[in-house]
Amino acid sequence: MKRRTYLLLAPAVVGLAVAGYLLFVGPRMYQQPHLRAFQAELPTMPPGVIPVADTLPKLPSAEEARTLANPVPDTAESRTRGKVYYEYYCVFCHGAKGDGNGPVGESYVPKPADLRTAKVRAYSDGQYLRAMLTGVGHEPVLERTVNPDHWWRLVRYAQVFAAVPEPAR
Repeated sequence: MKRRTYLLLAPAVVGLAVAGYLLFVGPRMYQQPHLRAFQAELPTMPPGVIPVADTLPKLPSAEEARTLANPVPDTAESRTRGKVYYEYYCVFCHGAKGDGNGPVGESYVPKPADLRTAKVRAYSDGQYLRAMLTGVGHEPVLERTVNPDHWWRLVRYAQVFAAVPEPAR
């Protein structure tokens, strides 16, 4: 009987001993290597590889944006594609009507721009593009979020809201 008791208690005692060791003597966080991604040395790139950042189009400067024209023709097809991109990237903040009352935009301070205002209507194509990608308060940095192939079609569609009369204040 005593032998059976020892056989039943032995695993529990050994388990408690191991748990106690790990709890009081075992490895600590300060003993583990502290890896910092920003300090890691990157491997060298193979010859002939071009970094993606070097191939992305650059945003125009504020000066260049004043005279920059939209290279995408104003067609029904380009506006339809622009609407798809607007619904993908912009509608959550600016809303379906472009009034800045999207479900996410309502929580922002300041509120997203109303795309129907006279100030926004006065933008040239390039200024619209620049404001769209670098405007105040963008939570995702849209310059890096929006696919550059979609930039000008988005401008084409978003300018549809300029045709809507500015709301009375």
